[in-house]
Amino acid sequence: MPIERDKGKGDVDEESHEYVVRLLARRARNALARAKTSLQARDYDGAVFEAEQAVQLYLKSVILEYTDAAPRSHNLRRLLYIVGELLGFTNEVSEFIKRNRYKFHTLEDAYYSARYLPKEFSKEDAEELVSFAEEVIKFVEARKSRKASG
Repeated sequence: MPIERDKGKGDVDEESHEYVVRLLARRARNALARAKTSLQARDYDGAVFEAEQAVQLYLKSVILEYTDAAPRSHNLRRLLYIVGELLGFTNEVSEFIKRNRYKFHTLEDAYYSARYLPKEFSKEDAEELVSFAEEVIKFVEARKSRKASG
């Protein structure tokens, strides 16, 4: 998955709400691409860190798409719950969070552990968490599509 580059302002003002939403979404896609590249390079700590960043940035882009501001929280479960409220899928989101509580906790922990603590992630952990990051993004994309068509 190639990393996307900014193609310039085009007809969107850099200060505009739409621009910021697109910028965060692009950064999320790029973080996911870096996570996959890090996996291939056997940089498992980097892969997990980038997977967490991909989910966090994607959720914030969705929140910003439907509101005036994204929260400063790094808590993925909280961000996903906000997305669920905005899209009208709180029950589905709550169940998804419950089913994946451990994965969310591990991915949230990775934000700090991969940067500041002497913790190393295994290949298996990294593969699972990068895959989970994709799963979270696809889960939200499916609900956005249902909301748009419903």
